[in-house]
Amino acid sequence: MSDKEQKAGKQKMKVAYQGETGAYSEMAVYKFFGNKVEPIPCKDFKEVFESVKNKTVANGVVPIENSIEGSVNQNYDLFLTYDLKVCGEVAVKLAHILISNPQTKIEDIETVYSHPQALAQCRNYLEKHKWETTSAYDTAGSVKIIKEKNLFNAAAIASEKAAELYNMKILSRDIADNLSNYTRFLVLSLEDAAPTGDDKTSIIFAAKHTPGILYQALGEFASRNINLTRIESRPTKTTAWQYNFYLDFEGHRTEKRCKEALQELEKYATFVKILGSYPRVI
Repeated sequence: MSDKEQKAGKQKMKVAYQGETGAYSEMAVYKFFGNKVEPIPCKDFKEVFESVKNKTVANGVVPIENSIEGSVNQNYDLFLTYDLKVCGEVAVKLAHILISNPQTKIEDIETVYSHPQALAQCRNYLEKHKWETTSAYDTAGSVKIIKEKNLFNAAAIASEKAAELYNMKILSRDIADNLSNYTRFLVLSLEDAAPTGDDKTSIIFAAKHTPGILYQALGEFASRNINLTRIESRPTKTTAWQYNFYLDFEGHRTEKRCKEALQELEKYATFVKILGSYPRVI
């Protein structure tokens, strides 16, 4: 084996995520793949999808829903746009903490920076202190902002790892309104996963515009004893007041009952897109 081949064999698999080093999305990468990967930060979710599509990374990891604040709508829309597969899911518990420059005291704070969802998840704590809030592109990125700009009258909401990475001060822990705060992430690939016997499938479909059609469509799953774990509607963005439905159900798309349900769904839908089947974690 040549030196070049040996070096290639030691290269870590690249996995894209949105945000800075220390972001919760990076934690999701490590939780799913372990430490033998190279997380690749991206400026936005679209760049994650593009990176997987262009094969500059092996996989991508994106948040899809939070247990408190609900769906990450932009990623639902990107799944419709890009022809990528879901090959896995992972849940990360969010332990929000208040972070500042080392010189800052809690009484000095006037403004708190973080991602909009993190700010919303800590709404009661922030309102109690009557601080102004400023949205940032990422939780860890908000820590980077107050550090690089030397903001001594500001703080950020992020993870403990972000505080450690940027050598910042922890002012307060567990500041979320609900401490049972989880975000579910989906793993992107060019192919979905093989059956394991305990799987989940994600699809997108648009129902025909006739009375009772959604009831009939979902009945194809109920009649086969297929458990629906999530259904979400999003505007089509092409016709006013018409919607696409995002559906998760238990089972692998190659199972007989699931394959039959998907075939029958075609009768009630204007289109059906299978995002992928993957091992069920949640």
